[in-house]
Order: sequence, then C-alpha cells, then structure tokens
Amino acid sequence: MAGLTAAALAVIGFFAYQASAAQDRAERPSAAQTAKPSPGDEGDDAKSHAPSKKETALPSRSGEGLRVVYALERRRVWLVGKDGKATRTFEVAPSPVSPQPGTYEVTSRSSHVKGSDGVPVENVVRFASVDGVTIGFSAALDGSTPDPDTSRRTGGIREKREDGEALWLHAPIGTRVVVVS
Repeated sequence: MAGLTAAALAVIGFFAYQASAAQDRAERPSAAQTAKPSPGDEGDDAKSHAPSKKETALPSRSGEGLRVVYALERRRVWLVGKDGKATRTFEVAPSPVSPQPGTYEVTSRSSHVKGSDGVPVENVVRFASVDGVTIGFSAALDGSTPDPDTSRRTGGIREKREDGEALWLHAPIGTRVVVVS
C-alpha cells in the first residue's frame, strides 16, 4: 500500500510541476510573439510612462528598406522591414563609447559571450568600431540595462532580453545599421 501511495504522490508531483511550467510559459511570451509590431515599449513601466508618438516615430532620413536604426540622443532602436516600416521600437542603454552618425552594417554576431564590462550577454550584434572599441547591441543575461559607466571604454549597447532576441532575428550579418544623432 505504501508503494502505491508513493507512486500516486510522484504522479501528482509530476503533474503539478508540468502545470507550473505551463503557467511560466504562458506568462512569458516568446520572442516571436513580442516581435509583433508595437507602437512603443511594452515594458513594466509602459503604464506609468507610455512613450509619445514623437518619441517612437521613426527618424526621418534614416535610410530605406530593411535596416536597424539607432538614435543616439533618443536612446532608441527601430527594427525596419523591407517595406520601410518599423516593426518594433525599444529603448536601449547606450555604451560609454558611441559610433558617429552614419551607415554601418552588422559585421559579426555571438549568441552568448562575456561583455566588455564582464557581464554575461546574449544576442550580440556588432556593427562598428571606434578607436579600437567594438560597438554592438546586446542583452545582459541578468536583464540589466545600466547607465553607461564613463570610467570604462566599452561599446555594449544594452537592451532588454526580449528586444535583444528580436534584433538578433532581424539583423543577420550584412544588415544595415543606421545611426542618427
């Protein structure tokens, strides 16, 4: 009888674990779901500070066709499709070393590495180099998007993990990156 009780408890525990895991997946949408067109950020603070249309409008004279647009002063990135329309926009934490406005292209990518600041990062998309400092977008595994530490010369432009995954999927090597002021 004790064996049946133990087996029954094991089965109940297994089903409870599966239900818990299913709930976690339901609460965290996949990158494909979050990569749908959005007028602005969908982060935790979206309710307290919804970005205005002016803040999220694609910068004029930012090129044509498939590209990534990075606005330095607005601290914002747009993923733009072949049709020239933004499919996603999000805020980023700029790096202490920034590229000059201009047109670049994705030169390399890494799925998981240690950032130049020592923080483990994922979905690294590199596109420029400034005075020996490599510049690229990345998402910290711990989810942090710190203010730039000007005492260190690093080139990691930090984004939220879901934004990093969307950018990774949007920008293979050779994709244009347009930097505007």
